[in-house]
Amino acid sequence: MNLDEWFQRGMTAQEYVDSMETHQENLIYIYEHFSVPKEDYPLFESLQKRDLRAIVLTEDWCGDAMLNIPIYLRFAEASHIQTRFLLRDENLELMDQYLTNGKTRSIPKMIFIAPNGEEITNWGPRAPELQEFLDDSVANLPDENSPDFKDKRRQMLTFITKAYRDHGDFWDNVYQDIKRTLS
Repeated sequence: MNLDEWFQRGMTAQEYVDSMETHQENLIYIYEHFSVPKEDYPLFESLQKRDLRAIVLTEDWCGDAMLNIPIYLRFAEASHIQTRFLLRDENLELMDQYLTNGKTRSIPKMIFIAPNGEEITNWGPRAPELQEFLDDSVANLPDENSPDFKDKRRQMLTFITKAYRDHGDFWDNVYQDIKRTLS
């Protein structure tokens, strides 16, 4: 299947958000509280002329998707990038073409395509600053065989979710990295 066909199979942003069960409230919160900088309007105008589209591979339970998708949606709105959403676990044939480091199905993954259906670039699953934050958080976990590993991991994921939702610096890191990718 080519990227045009994958795009046509996808959900709209509204359909995706309406289908969410896990992180819908936090995703909407970020979306409602983030806005793109007015000084970037020249970039948005140049992107509008390129008539890009995007496919976003995601899942509702993913904390990175909860953070990245609302930031991306604001960017896409300003740039007039038509976007469709596909659930990763239902679209492994496409997902497996975009593995992180050639081995993991990390999401979200945004695939940007030209009007002719050719891939321009892709982005995801997270900005470098967030990768560093995540790596530091994981490094502080006890060994996987430790009796308190599961509890500490759950606490860490709760902390990361709250940090993603509440830290505007993280929002800006995501925005700037998407901007770099498409500039």
